[in-house]
Amino acid sequence: MTISLPNLLTISRILAIPLIVVTFYIDGNTARWVGCVLFVLAAITDFFDGYFARRSNSVSSLGRFLDPIADKLLVSAVLLMLTAFDRLSLFSILPALIILLREIMVSGLREYLAELRIGMPVSRLAKWKTGIQMTALPTLMVGSAAPSWLPAEIVGEILLWGAAALTLVTGWDYLRAGLKHMQGNAP
Repeated sequence: MTISLPNLLTISRILAIPLIVVTFYIDGNTARWVGCVLFVLAAITDFFDGYFARRSNSVSSLGRFLDPIADKLLVSAVLLMLTAFDRLSLFSILPALIILLREIMVSGLREYLAELRIGMPVSRLAKWKTGIQMTALPTLMVGSAAPSWLPAEIVGEILLWGAAALTLVTGWDYLRAGLKHMQGNAP
């Protein structure tokens, strides 16, 4: 079985997760920056796997299955590690929780709608949410290792709250759309 370039990029995103997690266990600024770079590279593969799949007309079932899982695994792992290693203020654990809960809800909703053969495309606002989230997380990963002129912890937490706000809006939009299909298929 040959693995296409888009699927290889998606798999690389999943394989990067343990390496990113390990950086949390290593003391020092270098480990924080290495984790940040690994996260950014993994996040970039999210753009390119879809781009190459559409460009080469090689969208596969494996890719459609793995891509959203890879995204959720990457984000969830980093949010949990940031929380576990006290790199989030107590106040900012709330947006992390909102993001995690929305991801679980949307995954369940997509699974249910897939049984009905109904697709749920990603909205433009959800793409903005992802962009802000993928900027907040590496900023928080670097945290106190950032240059003194950059208040990375504050900037990261503000971005995380922004991503959480968009998470609530997009989560509500997806839930509302899903409920219409659920009510239409009730016995």
